[in-house]
Amino acid sequence: MNKKLINNPDDVVSELIEGLVLAKSDKLDKLADYNVVVRKDAPVEKVALVSGGGSGHEPAHAGYVGPGMLDAAVAGDVFTSPTPDAIFEAIKAVDSGKGVLLVIKNYTGDVMNFEMAAELAEAEGIEVEQVIVNDDVAVEDSLYTTGRRGVAGTVFVHKIAGAKAAAGADLKEVKRTAEKVIANVRSKGVAINPCRLPSAKESTFKLAEDEIEMGIGIHGEPGTERTKIKSVDQIVSELLSDIIADLPFTKDDKVALMVNGMGGTPLMELYIATRKAINFLTEQEIDVAKTYTGEFMTSLEMEGLSLTLLKLDNDLTELLNAETEINLFK
Repeated sequence: MNKKLINNPDDVVSELIEGLVLAKSDKLDKLADYNVVVRKDAPVEKVALVSGGGSGHEPAHAGYVGPGMLDAAVAGDVFTSPTPDAIFEAIKAVDSGKGVLLVIKNYTGDVMNFEMAAELAEAEGIEVEQVIVNDDVAVEDSLYTTGRRGVAGTVFVHKIAGAKAAAGADLKEVKRTAEKVIANVRSKGVAINPCRLPSAKESTFKLAEDEIEMGIGIHGEPGTERTKIKSVDQIVSELLSDIIADLPFTKDDKVALMVNGMGGTPLMELYIATRKAINFLTEQEIDVAKTYTGEFMTSLEMEGLSLTLLKLDNDLTELLNAETEINLFK
């Protein structure tokens, strides 16, 4: 039986949020009666960014609340979309009169509930725009989506759109920048061991000791292929081949690379994967301008990783490098 360091499974999200806010009490606040994390200084005189989704993907999304990135993050139950009323309260809390951009991962519940919240906000005179991230090249439709899933590439949207908003751009400009990132970012992942929800006795899926799942989703959704275990060099090569072909990325492109752990993968293994990813891209004459290795969007304790490539131009590079207080992007 898998063990977890929790109290009551029904309290994991509220206790997670409480712990995060206590740990960063000089930077973050929690909205009363809602699992919503906001900047301590909200609202700030700029376009506000709100994102969120089901819990279990930490540090996404509350870990990205701060100057230069998100103004609020709304946490649903584990692997469950947040409710429209919680999203609505987040929008109201961070709106400074400059408008609010919602960054939504492409999952049916998230899209529906964020859109309902946007309608409520607009009825109160708040200008709201939204973008939907769908960077996963693995599958077109899945258990939770129509179209492609939104995965770790969402974090690049947070960073770059957040920098654009911090620079004083208006809502339309911030949305266009976010859409530019979405158009140029692609991801694909692999799992070598599953995760288990805090309230569940069984894992979300099963893999034999010698099996891996290519193209897995961040909720344990089925991938594209279940195969025997391979070397990480083989896995990285296959993942990147599919990512590169999809945009496509071509010779002399400049990219940001994200090697993302799924929650249970040692940094040792992530850096071994990073080594192969950079060497593979260099062989393809693709310029890796920036590399991020760590846990950016996880799936509880799932063992595995995802790779994300973002095609950069001068504007996106400048925004990606813009100052932020979020440690993972300093």
